[in-house]
Amino acid sequence: MIHADYIITGGGASGLLLAHRFASDPFFAEKSILIIEKEEKNSNDRTWCFWEAPNGEFDFLVHKKWDEGIFSSENFKKAFSFLPYQYKMIRSAHFYSYIHQELKTKNNITLLKESVIDIRNQQQKVIVKTNNNTYSCHKCFNSILNTEPVLNQKKYPVIQQHFSGWFIKTDKECFDEDKMTFMDFNIPQKGNTRFMYVLPFNKTEALVEYTLFSEHLLPEKTYEEAIKKYLEREGIKNYLITEKEKGSIPMTSYEFWKNNSKNIINIGTAGGWAKASTGYTFSNTLHKTSQLTEFLKTENDLSKFSRKNRYWYYDLLLLDILHKTNAAGSTIFSSLFKKNDPAEILKFLDEKTSLYNDFKIMLKAPVKPFLNALLKRLF
Repeated sequence: MIHADYIITGGGASGLLLAHRFASDPFFAEKSILIIEKEEKNSNDRTWCFWEAPNGEFDFLVHKKWDEGIFSSENFKKAFSFLPYQYKMIRSAHFYSYIHQELKTKNNITLLKESVIDIRNQQQKVIVKTNNNTYSCHKCFNSILNTEPVLNQKKYPVIQQHFSGWFIKTDKECFDEDKMTFMDFNIPQKGNTRFMYVLPFNKTEALVEYTLFSEHLLPEKTYEEAIKKYLEREGIKNYLITEKEKGSIPMTSYEFWKNNSKNIINIGTAGGWAKASTGYTFSNTLHKTSQLTEFLKTENDLSKFSRKNRYWYYDLLLLDILHKTNAAGSTIFSSLFKKNDPAEILKFLDEKTSLYNDFKIMLKAPVKPFLNALLKRLF
């Protein structure tokens, strides 16, 4: 049996970001580390977007950044500045390539192409079984999401953020490359929370994405018809689809960390690191992996790493509302952006506001649905 100090199962964003932290910190130079991923990661299979201050840690990998955004709903449209933030986009192929090249320079880190079958505690070590081998380690960091315990519980609702997007190139200038469309709810809601999301790379190229916050996914044809209708509405008729992407992110306040143990911790989406109210994950993973490496220097029990904060409760109430009345998303987000400074909303969603500012923001949201959700949780 091959033994390592640490094993990271899954070589996506969270697994590779954690490996990057280990590779960058001399404290872990003597630790033997295995990363087990079932497939070779070298394509643009993901698009990660997030907001942060200029001159961020991975700015050199950013494909495009925007200082301004647009929010739209049926009776309201607002252009806004992201300052003091910038909205940034990273394409996964560049990210994978950079991290893989970095890891190749570290003799203590090995990347294996195998499928993980089982992970379990065994006394003072962890056993990881793959389709080819069995490994042991002192600590395991698992980024492979197991949806079964999440979907089989009823305490916390599970809303999917599901989307389908087209990278298009038009035959004439159609986009303002300096403004991205953060949310455009001015489309048929059909009983759900539905919006368009547009990232213009230049005047003729953009990612146009149809996104829903709802319990169930749609047939692929439905997403594509919605994108076509939106482009027609915007006067965009002649275009070439250069790439497509689709995905689904679970939005839930399920307590993922309760599945952690002394020697096994779930990370990334598997660890509940996706922001429950929005689905944004990359920025949170940047923070969490940094915190986790510092935690490992002083603490041996991984079950003590995660904890609730007040934002967890805020997200829970929003998801309770969307689960009961799925079409309420447009009204809630529109109210927040119409009555507040958008930069303050982004700070709130990034979980960096004061308690006083939290109350100021929430008082400008529809009060009745949140109060009802709170009373239902309390009683």
